[in-house]
Amino acid sequence: MPALAMDPLTLGHTAITFVAIATGLMMLGQMLSGHLCRLLTAVFLLFTALTSITGFVFFHPPSFTPAQGTGIVALLILVPTLYALYGARLAGVWRPVYVVGAIASLYLNVFVLVVQLFLKLPDPPVTGGPLFGAVQGAVLLGFAAAGWMSLKAFHPAAD
Repeated sequence: MPALAMDPLTLGHTAITFVAIATGLMMLGQMLSGHLCRLLTAVFLLFTALTSITGFVFFHPPSFTPAQGTGIVALLILVPTLYALYGARLAGVWRPVYVVGAIASLYLNVFVLVVQLFLKLPDPPVTGGPLFGAVQGAVLLGFAAAGWMSLKAFHPAAD
């Protein structure tokens, strides 16, 4: 069984990621009930950005990895999401932009969590195998359904 890394950098990155996922799931629950908790959302967005940023510390050039690609995509998704919430204040088309961006950001955090959990299994299955694909497919379908329901339910009161 692979040993869990115990260095402070890995532990810090993992703690940041768990905070992002936990607050993201709470934020998703709020969205599904049509509410917006600004503090919870701010913590989720901050820790999601920190997760992607601190993840780059683990990689060294010259090889580009899928994890780096995921981090770049996650940060690119956060840009319009942050603007939709803080710049456009969820007005008009920016409400669905925010919903999709926030849920996509949470999904990417959970996607990477599933990858890491599979890598920690004894005799880890190939992350491209059928079990991995089925689990990631179920996670994707769950987030797609939550996103669809959130688009319909999330209409917070104007500021």
